Amino acid sequence: MNLQQFLFVRETIRRDFNLTEAARNLFTSQPGVSKAILEFEDELGVQIFERHGKRIKGLTKPGQAVAQVVDRIMREIDNLKKVSDEFAKRDEGSLVIACTHTQARYVLPKVIPAFRQKFPRVHLALAEGSPPQLAEMVLHEQADLAIATESLSLTPGLETLPCYTWEHTVVVRPDHPLAELSMKKGFVLTLEHIASYPIVTYDRAFSGRRSVNEAFEKVNLHPDIVLEAIDADVIKTYVDVGLGIGIIAGVAYEPARDTNLVSLPAGHLFGSQTTRIAIKSGVFLRDYVYTFISMLTPELTEEAVRELIETK
Repeated sequence: MNLQQFLFVRETIRRDFNLTEAARNLFTSQPGVSKAILEFEDELGVQIFERHGKRIKGLTKPGQAVAQVVDRIMREIDNLKKVSDEFAKRDEGSLVIACTHTQARYVLPKVIPAFRQKFPRVHLALAEGSPPQLAEMVLHEQADLAIATESLSLTPGLETLPCYTWEHTVVVRPDHPLAELSMKKGFVLTLEHIASYPIVTYDRAFSGRRSVNEAFEKVNLHPDIVLEAIDADVIKTYVDVGLGIGIIAGVAYEPARDTNLVSLPAGHLFGSQTTRIAIKSGVFLRDYVYTFISMLTPELTEEAVRELIETK
């Protein structure tokens, strides 16, 4: 057996057992991948993949165990390359950040310029997606780390750290009745106020939407959610054109830019949310990755972040 066979097995699993896609991603031929896998199975004496004719449909029971070992071996091979780069090219490399639109648009612009100034030879890339997609990117090592509010801490194979906490806010047009009510002394926004109007808010997989749903369910209210979106910019756009009131992450409201909207804090209704950073368990991190994480979490020093991750 050899490393190429391990690579072909891992990539076939990652590509949902599509040999054509696996071969394309590895810049080789589909027959070559198929032959290498069959030879590997012959050497092991067990069938790794379930087949229907010539098509691979999934993993056999022994194949599931083999897949875990192959993943560990390939992860350590990747770690060796990273260790080499860390000492040979200390300030060079790449950093792929998997994040939601909210992180890319409102949080990372406060960090990336400073990081670039410190590490000008590190190539940065942002990969946006839903929280479950971000988790998969890190697990499949298509990204070095992920930043999101949902899913990450519940995903096996990931180590997570708290990044920052935030609360929801309701945004309305200046001429909206809620904007006028908010000017009155002693006004307190309630769920009943919000449920009285059509609502534009996040898709169910994004930005604390679960907390919003649970808050209404607890008091048996059934809000009229007329539009769901994956980012705050879209939500604010449709609030501005009069479709409804918006519920967004507080970090996505910028008074200097959002002069066409009024913000009504809603943390007392939907609670505090924690955005987390996730990395894959057992993966060697370059020094500049630790620095990036510590820049996202100012209350933690680089040494503290390293200790928290490496002792898990």
